[in-house]
Amino acid sequence: MPVKTTESTQDTTSATDIDSQINYNDAIHYWSGVEATVDGVLGGFGESTSVPKADIVGSNTFLRKLKPRFSNEPDKIKYGIDFGAGIGRVTRDFLHKVCDKVDLLEPVPSFVQQMKVELKPLMEQGKIGEIYDISMQDWEPSEEGKYYLIWCQWCVGHVPDDVFITLLNNCKKGLQKDGLLVIKENNTNSDEDVFDEVDSSKTRSDKNFRRLFKLAGWDLIATDLQKGVPRELFPIRMYALKPSKN
Repeated sequence: MPVKTTESTQDTTSATDIDSQINYNDAIHYWSGVEATVDGVLGGFGESTSVPKADIVGSNTFLRKLKPRFSNEPDKIKYGIDFGAGIGRVTRDFLHKVCDKVDLLEPVPSFVQQMKVELKPLMEQGKIGEIYDISMQDWEPSEEGKYYLIWCQWCVGHVPDDVFITLLNNCKKGLQKDGLLVIKENNTNSDEDVFDEVDSSKTRSDKNFRRLFKLAGWDLIATDLQKGVPRELFPIRMYALKPSKN
């Protein structure tokens, strides 16, 4: 799912009704027809726009502020995982710099193929771990407590709320002690979710994200809005999460 414009979503029915409209096969079919480039995976907001550079700067700034709030276990590799990795842009430009090694998850075959081209230098340096060419709902951590940082960007709109909660539960199993989960997604401009029939996804409200985090047993320790992107986009918000201790 790319960055979302305010014109790309129309349906503002209830969350339950929207969830029933989400069709994962339709989403894969749509994305399989999209060019495997930065412009393609970002829905037309590629290198000719401010979005890719601003996105990386915003993510770096957000994570740098959080550095005192999380740290890996000394005897473990600082493993990261990139959900909805597309062609590997976020890992190539950002995640490999803050993690010792990065796993990636991306279900669209053409994107996975291009990812291996984009990330070849990092593969040769041993910075890339597993590439999971599966859907988020089919993922479970290969071992408990593996990940220092779980980065989930522009992808969870393709799953309904109940599946998102299952994903959050699996992330909890996969996180190292004092590790961090970051969700970076568009928000609607209201308290309602909206549906995009083009790629069969929904854009959640900030209110719904916070509700789901709490329901799944996560504490929101920091949040910030992405700066420097076109005004026609829905707000892009970063959420830093840790499992609740209660």
